Amino acid sequence: MAAKWNMVVDIARCDNCRNCFLATKDEHIGNEFPGYSAPQPERGHSWVDIKRHERGTWPAVEAHFMPVMCNHCDDAPCMKAAKDGAITKRADGIVLIDPVKSKGQKEIVDACPYGAIYWNEEEQVPQSWFFDAHLLDGDWEKTRIEQACPTDTFRSLKVEDNAMQKIAEEEELEVLKPELGTKPRVYYKNMHLMTTCFVAGSVVEDVNGVEECAADVQVVLSKDGEELARAVTNTFGDFRFDRLEKGSGPHQLEFSSDSGAASAKFELGDDSLYLGAIALAA
Repeated sequence: MAAKWNMVVDIARCDNCRNCFLATKDEHIGNEFPGYSAPQPERGHSWVDIKRHERGTWPAVEAHFMPVMCNHCDDAPCMKAAKDGAITKRADGIVLIDPVKSKGQKEIVDACPYGAIYWNEEEQVPQSWFFDAHLLDGDWEKTRIEQACPTDTFRSLKVEDNAMQKIAEEEELEVLKPELGTKPRVYYKNMHLMTTCFVAGSVVEDVNGVEECAADVQVVLSKDGEELARAVTNTFGDFRFDRLEKGSGPHQLEFSSDSGAASAKFELGDDSLYLGAIALAA
């Protein structure tokens, strides 16, 4: 079985510096790579783009960033829409849009369910991020976006499919829109930061008439009478549960420590929640 290229993107490491976006622009604007791609236009194309997602409300607010690009799908819809061999799937897993054969085939752009293909009006060709195949074919070991990233968000891997599946399972990697069955080769780590919710809050207790942070309080999260997770408050009395399904409805929290106990209920909609201060009762 041949080794194939895959890209792992760690959402937790991306800080929106946009070096990947700029490196792709630097590599392709005004530069033609025969057999791989026509030059990228100066404006309008984001072969590597950054999606932003905010979770929570003050004072528990997060912003996360997810680089997106061509997924180099094994069952690529763009290939089905292409005519005359305009798109090929290489033995190493990379999907290439031929800059000559694809001329005039604007339908290729609409065929991508990820919006990762752009139309070059001047050249009259569809274009996308082609995994820097021109560099990898020149014995580069990393793509430009991986080299340009200061936070190690990207990790390109050339491995056999069974090895990649093992890595995906061990690292809990996910792909975009798995329900489409396109079999992407771009995998995401910490996808929950974009797709799920958290609930957070602070626990306080009365100490000689003064409200103090309650550390080491046991917190149990449950739903419909079934325990989902446990946590312990930190020095500041804070607790947090993550990876909760959006719109999952009513939940129950139980708090207990040597100095008291409390309970709280909340309804989880489409956004994360901060429950504020919860006071223990002796």
